[in-house]
Amino acid sequence: MVQNVSKQMVLVADDSSVIRTLISHLLKRLGYDVLTAENGEQCIETIEKNQIDVLLLDLNMPLKSGMEVLSYLQDQSYLFPVIIITAMEDISQAVKCIKLGAYEYLTKPVDKQRLEILLRNALAESGLKQKINELKKELKQKDIFNFIVGASSAIKQCVEQAMQVMETDMNVLINGESGTGKELFAQAIHNGSKRKQGPFVTINCAAISNDLADSLLFGHLKGSFTGANSDHTGFFEQADHGTIFLDEIGDMNIDIQAKVLRVLQEKKIRRIGEKRERPVDFRLISATHRDFTEAIATNSFRADLYYRLEEYPLYIPPLRERDDDIVLLARHFLNEFCKANNIEPPDISTKALNSLKAYRWPGNIRELQNVIRRAVINRKGNTIDTFNLPSASHAAPEHEAAAEKEGFADDAAGNAGKLLPDGDVQGHPILKDMELQAILKAYKQCGGNQTKTAELLGISRSTLIRKMKRFDLTKTITINP
Repeated sequence: MVQNVSKQMVLVADDSSVIRTLISHLLKRLGYDVLTAENGEQCIETIEKNQIDVLLLDLNMPLKSGMEVLSYLQDQSYLFPVIIITAMEDISQAVKCIKLGAYEYLTKPVDKQRLEILLRNALAESGLKQKINELKKELKQKDIFNFIVGASSAIKQCVEQAMQVMETDMNVLINGESGTGKELFAQAIHNGSKRKQGPFVTINCAAISNDLADSLLFGHLKGSFTGANSDHTGFFEQADHGTIFLDEIGDMNIDIQAKVLRVLQEKKIRRIGEKRERPVDFRLISATHRDFTEAIATNSFRADLYYRLEEYPLYIPPLRERDDDIVLLARHFLNEFCKANNIEPPDISTKALNSLKAYRWPGNIRELQNVIRRAVINRKGNTIDTFNLPSASHAAPEHEAAAEKEGFADDAAGNAGKLLPDGDVQGHPILKDMELQAILKAYKQCGGNQTKTAELLGISRSTLIRKMKRFDLTKTITINP
């Protein structure tokens, strides 16, 4: 009986073409999709390029053995089940395979019924494990990011990206305007990492003078200079087995940058007055609101250090690109402030809420929090009817708001013309294709940088994201912040 398993892919890795052919025919009759590999290297390449649900793996293969493939799968944390199929009947070998994560061990010639049952059970168990992992991930996300308030797609994407990198040791560069919550994300990444039991050391790079940099960053011995009355442990050593967070890294003095680069390269520090170097084991997260492109071009920031910092970039969007979160955050800050000060939470009028959504928030979340707190204190009665916002110069200019609404974009191929508004494009397939090609060309020209792509097209980043979703590009290409 053919099973309904059309979405399940089985990879058969065996150096025997006869075995590959026989097993492939059997699997196809059972309704599985099948890929084959004739050696260990080809097996790994196939796994990297395809979505594999089950692997049937021979142990004795050229280039890379089945054991080497199993070790690779374990190192890379692949979760699909592996069924070993080999001509050797060796109990110790079987035990070793199971320890490396194999689901089952079969000897040749393969019993067809046994294989069919094993595949069915392996897939069922794998599906259950996947659901459990998804639930664990969801619970972990709620626990670690419980202080990140927001339901917009922009902030959800940031959380998802942070979840993906947190368990690695990659250096993370968080970019975003002041007040967007960069340090909160840095702390969350640390809290979800394997270093969570270690220290989280925060450094404001803009506050470190060149004269004190060596002492603050690397430490000193007692008596090594005038005023050194005791030994001092530097920031990097304090972060040993934990995470060091270099906030406002873009404001770091150029001379200090060279010293930080050396520590990142060698993972060793030397205290002032000390002859020997000390190894340090830390994970680096840095943050900035500056544009490194201009800083590197003007030689105020080292390009080699930048590439060390940006192993994994994370962009935190400003509040004006998170329209759906403004009211949510306002109510959160209101309830938080009232609870801390034993105040009965007031209501907020619709007019007042609309004024929050119309404002541009140059100070981002920090500014919103301050506005809410002042409104609670200054209110008259039980309802907040107005917020004391700065002048309308901070609101969206009328022409800018209209352009955002209409969604006009310059043609990426040299700005040769204008694309029609979203509503008109939807009704014209040819024009719709023109806009799609313009976005793709701009994306390629900007090297996958989301902000630069939006600038080249003459639209805001939020408009670009909306257009990408409409064309379903977010599932087919990855755009960097």
